[in-house]
Amino acid sequence: MTERSGTHLVIIPSYNPGPAVYETVRAARDLWEPVWVVVDGSDDGTAEGLAALAAADAGLRVIVLPANAGKGSAVLHGITLAAAEGYTHALTMDSDGQHPAPSIPEFMAASMRRPGAVVLGVPVFDASAPALRVKGRRVSNWWANLETLWSGIGDSLFGFRVYPIADLAAIMRRQPWMRRFDFDPEAAVRLVWRGVPPVNVPAPVRYLRPEEGGVSHFNYWRDNVLLTWMHARLVLEFVVRLPALAWRRLRARPTSSP
Repeated sequence: MTERSGTHLVIIPSYNPGPAVYETVRAARDLWEPVWVVVDGSDDGTAEGLAALAAADAGLRVIVLPANAGKGSAVLHGITLAAAEGYTHALTMDSDGQHPAPSIPEFMAASMRRPGAVVLGVPVFDASAPALRVKGRRVSNWWANLETLWSGIGDSLFGFRVYPIADLAAIMRRQPWMRRFDFDPEAAVRLVWRGVPPVNVPAPVRYLRPEEGGVSHFNYWRDNVLLTWMHARLVLEFVVRLPALAWRRLRARPTSSP
């Protein structure tokens, strides 16, 4: 059953995902309306295929950007248009089939219960997950939790999450970062710094093999260098923010009853 909302939409940034994108979009549309796909300069023919789907589906919109600028840029473009049309929250999910469309209603409901929070997906891995990536994300998660004084970020890298649009747009417009692979972890940290509480919800992850249509643009060295640079920047800013963050954590600490 498709749920419709005038406040919450699904945004799917997409760059050369291969045919898996069609299954992803159909699965999302079966459960939610509206769904927007932001095609980030793809040249694999999927922009045309998605446009054909949208022509027959009023609940699907396809926005085609002229050149690849990165996931964060695609999301920013999408939420800027969404805010102008009155939407307040956006669930982001990858186009390559990794993220669980069946979890969309659960995440949207969690956001509607706590509209001032960011709903973060916490990945539940199966045997298809590359061991190197599962272990490597622990490093980024540790740094993200240090930078926020362990304020509750369950996973910093998983891009299946629901953002309050106004808060995300505000932090992205104030600085030039968060435009490529560094988008998801930096968004989580900066939202917590802004005072947006995280709500963690588990969600399964599916890694498609190449013969199943799986496409990965992850580059181990390039993207880890980008994450290292991102955390170096955040740690320097964290030092400046530390007194205010520590005071906030002390105030949030529950007091014992006499």
